[in-house]
Amino acid sequence: MLFPVREHAIKAFTQLFELLPDADRNKAVLLLHGAHTSYRNDTDRELPFRQQESNFYYLTGCDLPDAHLLLVSARGTDLQTRPLIRLFIPPQDPELIMWSPAPPTVAEATQIYSPEHISSVHTSPELLMMLEETLKAFPAAIIHTLPPYPSPFPEQPHEVVHRYAGRFMHAYLLHALHKARLIKTPEEISLIRTANDISSRAHEVVMRLLGKGVRGLVHTEKGKPALPGEWLIQKEAEAEAVFVASCRREGAVHQAYLPIVAASTRAATLHYCCNDKDFAWGPVTNGHAHSADLVHDESRNLVPQVLLIDAGAEYRNYASDITRTMPVGNGGEFTREAREIYALVLEMQTESIKILKPALHWDAVQLLCHRILIKGFLTLGIFKGTEQDVLASGVSAAFFPHGVGHSLGLDVHDVPSASKPVEAPLPSEVAKHTNSKFYDYLRLRLPLEASMVVTVEPGCYFSPHLLSPVRNSPYIDHEVLRKYEPVGGVRIEDVVVITPGGCEVLTSVGKDVGWVEGVCSGNM
Repeated sequence: MLFPVREHAIKAFTQLFELLPDADRNKAVLLLHGAHTSYRNDTDRELPFRQQESNFYYLTGCDLPDAHLLLVSARGTDLQTRPLIRLFIPPQDPELIMWSPAPPTVAEATQIYSPEHISSVHTSPELLMMLEETLKAFPAAIIHTLPPYPSPFPEQPHEVVHRYAGRFMHAYLLHALHKARLIKTPEEISLIRTANDISSRAHEVVMRLLGKGVRGLVHTEKGKPALPGEWLIQKEAEAEAVFVASCRREGAVHQAYLPIVAASTRAATLHYCCNDKDFAWGPVTNGHAHSADLVHDESRNLVPQVLLIDAGAEYRNYASDITRTMPVGNGGEFTREAREIYALVLEMQTESIKILKPALHWDAVQLLCHRILIKGFLTLGIFKGTEQDVLASGVSAAFFPHGVGHSLGLDVHDVPSASKPVEAPLPSEVAKHTNSKFYDYLRLRLPLEASMVVTVEPGCYFSPHLLSPVRNSPYIDHEVLRKYEPVGGVRIEDVVVITPGGCEVLTSVGKDVGWVEGVCSGNM
């Protein structure tokens, strides 16, 4: 698949010209830099080059470190539809080739990186000369670059800064690129789909391995290391290892973000990052039958608990972001309380996905989730009072504190300056039926458009930290609440692309209660 470099460049210039003052809208020069190679201390080894700087990759499709990009467009000329795109790659260094693979030659790179779109490929030492030639041809042009702070964008080459810093403009390019990247091209959607396919299978691999353990189908030979088919998942780290291995063997070398693998009540921590605890175990027993429980040995049973995995691989730098919550212990089935909370979160997600379409404001999806949560909690007896009084109080934010989703693309929380405008007043149809607490942590605050890619990830959590301020709420039956607190947390997350008539879910791993329990119990 040819990466649509020229289409991306035209989109970026179009957005930039709309943002610029009238006097500067006729021509523009863009200068971007790829991420640098970093080294781990005292190892003589590079750190993994996980992802090219996202804006640079968007405009080049090039994932080489230490590369540079020079683009030129001028309205009313051929450069408006065919921008000048010059890619600069690091030269081959004989001293380094002995230790590390050589970068491609200019001839090789010309064939690799969108040969029909990129105007020419050069080596990095030619950048200063080419920039000087460009500015002679466009003497009044401003050099638009990414801001030097607060974001950690790659530094400008010293010789470029020394000569041309006075002509740099940082105020517009990042926002223009974010606006261009917000609406995905078909090629981008295809890459995101592949990342989601790989990650969906990895989630299912974890569930099926849990199910094999429950059924007693995993056997190891004493005195020998366990082979992959003999692994039991008994710890958060083991679940993470299986997930990552499944992704890597399918060609997704890197994760789009550090996986969140939280068992038991740790699932109440939204961005739990430790992934280093054993599953919760019950008291020691003697001689019990263990065919219905995943166990270390014959003397311990797992405490019934949830395992929340929020993880997604990236494919060719495009992200996925999937969360599944699954039962551990109890023969691979949820407890009654966990099943009720899971079913409620699934309803929140299902009803949200049903209403997604162009022009729908994302705040309306957030409000719908709170309404469903409140109605469900009233049915379960956790809340008391009227639905409208509970909604107005904002108490449901203690159980569902985050946004229902975010934009996704080259970054997991993609294009923040475009997806969450600085000024984001509540739509009038939402404002009169809501509480402002519901929108404190949203990463998406605008109407949907076709070809946007978003996540839909409602959750319900019983976090001591979040519940502390509402312990005296008159809208909570605290005796009933205590029965549900051991659940910890449930989140279900899929990736969705907005279509002209609605949406398409790109995540393929199952999530219905019967399917999840069937797989995790080893019965499917």
